[in-house]
Parts: sequence; structure tokens; C-alpha cells
Amino acid sequence: MKKIVVTGNMGYIGPRVVRHLRRAFPSAHLAGYDCGYFAPCLVDRDLLPESVLDRQYFGDMRSAPPAPVTTADTIVHLAGISDDLVASQFEKVTFDVNADATFELARQAKANGAKSFVFASSCSVYGSAEDGVPHSEESEMDPLTAYAKSKIAAEERLKLLADDVFRVTCLRFATACGFSPRLRLDLLLNDFTAVAYKDRAIQILSDGTPWRPLIHVDDMARAVEWAATRSNGPAFLAINTGSDSWNWQVRDLADAVAKRFAGTTVRVNPNAAQEKRSYRVDFSLFRKLAPVHQPRMSLEETIDGLAEGLEQGSYRDEKQSWRFSRAKFVSHLVEKRHLGKDLRWITNPNGADSILDLTLGMSEGLLKLGDALRASIPRPVPQSTMLQQNTKECQPPQ
Repeated sequence: MKKIVVTGNMGYIGPRVVRHLRRAFPSAHLAGYDCGYFAPCLVDRDLLPESVLDRQYFGDMRSAPPAPVTTADTIVHLAGISDDLVASQFEKVTFDVNADATFELARQAKANGAKSFVFASSCSVYGSAEDGVPHSEESEMDPLTAYAKSKIAAEERLKLLADDVFRVTCLRFATACGFSPRLRLDLLLNDFTAVAYKDRAIQILSDGTPWRPLIHVDDMARAVEWAATRSNGPAFLAINTGSDSWNWQVRDLADAVAKRFAGTTVRVNPNAAQEKRSYRVDFSLFRKLAPVHQPRMSLEETIDGLAEGLEQGSYRDEKQSWRFSRAKFVSHLVEKRHLGKDLRWITNPNGADSILDLTLGMSEGLLKLGDALRASIPRPVPQSTMLQQNTKECQPPQ
């Protein structure tokens, strides 16, 4: 694989995906494309995750992407409105970005010779599961939110483009969790960990019984690698991506977090109305088609990783923790008139550069930083060498 473009690389999942792809394909040209909404939302501001890229491009998905973005062997499309609250408030924008712009990007990529298109979809397309039966890819879809509906619309359009020379893989991810340089604390497990870390108290709004499928961001990156290179399955594949063992009830997640932070109390709301978003997912097809790229992270490792990241980022002293909530940060950008009601960047009426122009000014520095640091990333050890080392380690002492 000569060239990979990752859209939405400056969000929550993106930094872990580009880090993994750089290690998996050290000789590939790796580029990112992002509008820069969440560029400042870093836990550790000493190093930009984009330093592992060969190039970083900036732009709005609704505008024509620059030619280098659509001329790649593989497009990994993470960009989109990814928060239910933001999607409900900006429903038209959500469909414009998540559905229309996704199809147009794929269409251009196919016309320019791309071989693979990986789309970050979601298990939320299934809605609730009142019968308690885990959803498979054959289950009826019943989306409850604008976000979920936009993902279905994108999948339906992408299916029209797939053929023997242009493979489309829609990864229906479980709910993301785990530490990332651009952390989100508005996701279930991440939220529980942050409040337990800071306040030693978890308040569950439901009675604790709803089910949620989860997946660590590093395991999402492994799935992306598989999807980008797969040769099995049909040309168009929409696949549940996660692990059967990671279907969790909310109370069990809270208890696991409380166990990590001594003295943490967990409270539920026994009088809460039955929550519609309670569902389990069947990941057997993913297990069959991607046996080498199955999730590896444990729940305990995930919570530990979040705790360590919060500690390094001095989260207890963080005065702007709202930066780690997508809805709050988007509202902040709109209130400050950095973004318009259509979520496009606004040029300062006094003649100063727009926020996007300011971000573009960072690009040359990012390119130089990436060139300098890329050489320091260790290359994977050849498998033959690893086998030799393991053989020596397994030999009994003389």
C-alpha cells in the first residue's frame, strides 16, 4: 500500500488510528484531512499526534477536498458529526457531512483509482433490542437518532459504488472508549472513569440495567487495518465491529471503575424510565472474517489507561474540562462566533484570519515536525527475527 488518507484524523479516534497505521505500514505515505474543530482538545499539549503523518491537509468535508486527499490507495473515512447532541441540534449539517459528503468523497476516490474505502459506521443503527437478542448484520435497523440515521444513509449510498476493484467496508463500531490524545469524556466508560478519578462518585441516570457494546480505540485501529487490506468477504461489507465479551450492562461498567478508584460510590436511579437505548450486538461475523485483528484490550487495561492519561494531563486541575465534551466544545465555538450556524468556520469581520486559516498556518510546522519525528519511530521487527528470539527464550537452561 503506497498511500493512505485518514479523514477526521484530528478527532478522538483519529490519533490512535494514524499511530497504528504508521506502525503497520511504515513505508506508506500517510496523510490526514480534517476541518480542525477539535485540534485544541489535547490532554497533553507537548506533542501533536499529527507528527507521525507525512502530510496534514485541512478543509471542510462539504467542500471539494484537495486532489491529494482523493488520490490514494486507501481512504479511511472517520470524519463526521459524531455526537448525538450535536447531530440533533444540527440535523441538516449532520446529513450533509455524514451522508452526502461521504458519498462524494468515495465517488471521487474511486474515480481517481482508490482500491479500498473504509467507513466508520456505528452499531447505533440498530436502535433498541427489546427482545434482548443480540443484533447481527441481518437484524432490522431501527435508528433512534439523527446520527444513526445519517450512518445508514451513508452506507446505502456507498453500496452503490462498491465493485471488484473498489472495496467498501463499513465498520459498525461499538461505542468507543479508552484513552486518546484528543480525549472524549462524554462517552460512557470514559465519563465514569473521569468522575471517579476526580470526585470518587458515579451517578447513573438509569437503573443500571441497560446494555451497551464497547470497543477500545486501539482495537478500532486494528479493525481499520484489517478493513483497509481485506481480501475476503463481498465488495461491499457492513460489519459489526467489536467483541461479544464486550457487551456490558451499565452498572457492571460503573462497578469496574469504582473498583479501580478506592472509595468510589456508585448510585443508580431505580425510578428511571426504561431506557430505549439498551442493546447487545453479535460480532461473530467480524470474528470469522478478521481472526487476526480481534480486540485485545481488557476492561481493566482500558480503565487503567484512562486513569494514567488523566493523571498525566493533570485532569483534577483542568479548568476547561468541557473541552473534552464534543457538544460543549462545538457550542463554545459557535458562541464565540468561530463557527456559524452551519458549522462552517467564520472569517473575522475585522479582516483577521479565520480560525481555519490559522490552523492552515500550522501545517508547514506539522510537516517539518512529522518528517523529523517519523525517523524515530521503530520499525516492526521482522517475523522471522521474532520467531528466532522466541525460540531462544523457550529453550530450557543447560
